[in-house]
Amino acid sequence: MQYWLVMPAAGIGRRFGGERPKQYAELRGRTVIEWALAPFLRDPRCAGAVVALAADDPYWKHIDCPAVILAPGGAERSHSVRNGLARLAGRAAPRDWVLVHDAARPCLPGEDLDRLLARVQAHPVGGLLAAPAADTLKRADGAGEVIETVDRAGLWRALTPQMFRYAELCEALDRAHAAARVPTDESQAIEWLGLRPALVEGSAANLKITSSADLALATALLEPTGESA
Repeated sequence: MQYWLVMPAAGIGRRFGGERPKQYAELRGRTVIEWALAPFLRDPRCAGAVVALAADDPYWKHIDCPAVILAPGGAERSHSVRNGLARLAGRAAPRDWVLVHDAARPCLPGEDLDRLLARVQAHPVGGLLAAPAADTLKRADGAGEVIETVDRAGLWRALTPQMFRYAELCEALDRAHAAARVPTDESQAIEWLGLRPALVEGSAANLKITSSADLALATALLEPTGESA
């Protein structure tokens, strides 16, 4: 099979802090985004990769990924993804698969990518990596006090990559934006079309960098004996 990669990377990561956005934080001699791109750039099934950047991004020029196609970032993640999809017009066929992966997820296990591709390529809608909710969940009020304990049965944490057909994902995002709706991930946009993406269980190692503590954990996960890039 063949797929295209779109990676939104225009965020500034306010919660992360520091001088650089989290996708450019140093991680075992590379930046986080280089680790995030690596599984796809070395995969012969990946037909091409698009990265959506902020207009004033001063860091990408130091990244050695000449084969990557660049796209302008948008106000929200979904706008960046749509801009990335637009750069594939004339390259990707309507039924081609597109994988969207977070620039701040540097520890994607290769076996998770293989499992997603194997299980979703025959699915009529598409799907995403996800992890079953394992902790007890609480709903809070505005004061930060518990309102209720939420039944976690059937609840999953959405991860990336998320995998959908090129034309259908374009349509889903276009419809959402036309209705002034901003999906938090690609699956939600597809769900708003009345479709039901498949959930493919992924590893807890596929963490998203949001804090310095996450960066320390990623450093441990990428030990030379088990690094994913």
